[in-house]
Parts: sequence; structure tokens; C-alpha cells
Amino acid sequence: MDPPRFVIEACEATAMAKDAGLAPTDLLPTLVGTAKPLARTPISRYHVGAVGLGPSGRIFLGVNLEFPGLPLHHSVHAEQFLATNLALHRERRLLAFAVSSTPCGHCRQFFQEIRDAPEIQIRVFPVDDPDQEPDPAFGPLSRLLPRRFGPDDLLDKEVPLLLEPHHNGLTFLTRSPNPDRGSACNGFCDGPEADELAAAALEAANESHAPYSKCPSGAAIVDREGKVYKGSYAESAAYSPSLGPVQAALVAYVAGGGGGYDGIAGAVLVEKEGAVVRQEHTARLLMGMVSPKCELRVVHCRSG
Repeated sequence: MDPPRFVIEACEATAMAKDAGLAPTDLLPTLVGTAKPLARTPISRYHVGAVGLGPSGRIFLGVNLEFPGLPLHHSVHAEQFLATNLALHRERRLLAFAVSSTPCGHCRQFFQEIRDAPEIQIRVFPVDDPDQEPDPAFGPLSRLLPRRFGPDDLLDKEVPLLLEPHHNGLTFLTRSPNPDRGSACNGFCDGPEADELAAAALEAANESHAPYSKCPSGAAIVDREGKVYKGSYAESAAYSPSLGPVQAALVAYVAGGGGGYDGIAGAVLVEKEGAVVRQEHTARLLMGMVSPKCELRVVHCRSG
């Protein structure tokens, strides 16, 4: 069976909207029911699906992820998954999205990292939930967070925001990104696979959105077939809604067709040595629970 798709290309999305007699934005609520069952929620059993439209015409799906054995704040919200999916595919803005449940305050705040967040169009469209009423139409995100706190309060206007292209200028501390200490199991400790994994994690760190702490980081994981998935740390102006690099890499794994987390064969985290905000301990805890046989290797970098 083919793995679920988390991206619908523009040509297919246009054809789907035309066949349904709908504008592309109005197609989004009809896909919420497709996204919602893809959530991985072994703790709450409460599935959330989000479907967004980018300027390219592509449609992106997002779902919530939960990790047994870990505190609840390690979970990935559907809106965070959606934003990460946009970033992975270099979609620079979010025009509109439909979601199966009213976004929590955490997600309303996280979306403020996107340029022109108040103008993003949202429609709450519950599926199989008689306790929630659907919104009659799309409306601006500002109605859910009218007096927002966000990047404008802390950053200069020219600083790139989440989804916008930038490069953090990071390089490895040493010539080889494959030091003796630490490991990535199942044969990925040594050789070109390890170098490729570290390079992917460095690329993710260079794409990290960390304008508040100045501590960018990135993670990369590899499955047993050798496919690499990378994720970038994404900060929020409110700090707490920030999304860690390993969670972002797990979003890439799920969105890329990855199966159970036990299929992860190796992992690398890249971050600055001595950073004020460090990901290593949290990343080891998370990977140790979701894929116990996969040891995380940490490689340090510096600003160029």
C-alpha cells in the first residue's frame, strides 16, 4: 500500500478544485477528513488534521504527533506539523488553512512567526465531532489572536521570519563531521552515510529559525533503507511554542512516508558548542523513547 501523501502538487490541486466546482481555498475543508486519520496520538487518541494552501498552489497536510513515555510538551501540534511541512518544501508563505479543531493558544502563537500572520485565512471545520460547530466561512487569523505578541515586538523588520529564506552561516568545528565519540547505530556510525547525515543536519541548522536565542540547530535521521530526513529548530517569540529539531525531523519522517519509528537507523544533531539554548539532552531523551536502538550523535558547529 502506498504511504499517505502530505503534499498535493499544484496541478493536481487545481484539477481537484475544478472537478469539485470550488476555489482552491474552499477545497481545503474537504481535505480535513483525509488528514485527520493520519495523526499519531497514542496518548490522547484525539486526532487533529490541518490542510494549508501556499502561494505555489500546492496543498500541505499537518497532523498532531504524540510520544508515549515523554512529557506532553514534546508533542507536535497539527499546525506545527503544517508549518514544518511548508518549510521542508520551501513554501515561503501560508495563505489559508482549514483545521479540524479550533487552534489552541500554543498554535495561534506559533503561527505568528510567519510573515503577515494576522492575514492568514482560517476555517475551523470539524470532522466527526458533533460538539464543534464549523465556521461558516474563512476569516483572518487575527480574530483568534487580536492583540498579538510576536516577532514585531522583538525583531527588526528586515529579519527573516519562519519559512523565509536565510542561511545561518554555520560550519563544522572540525574538518570531519564524524568524530569518534558518540554513535549512530545500525552501521551508520562510519563511512559516507554518516557524513551525509551530518551534512544534512548542518543544512537543517543553517535553515533554523532561531532569531531570539541565536542558537540555531538541526537534526537529521536516516531509515533502514538509507533515506535521510532533516528538521530545523524553529523558535517562537513566546519561547514555549518553539519546535525542537528532532521533532521537526520526525515530522519530515512521517510526511516523507516513514513507518514506525523503530525504522529509524541513525540520527545526528548539529548545534553550537556551548550554546545558551542546547538541544542535546532533550534530543537524546526524545530519540531514546521513540527509537531506543537508535543512538543520537551530536556534532558541534560554529558561526562562520
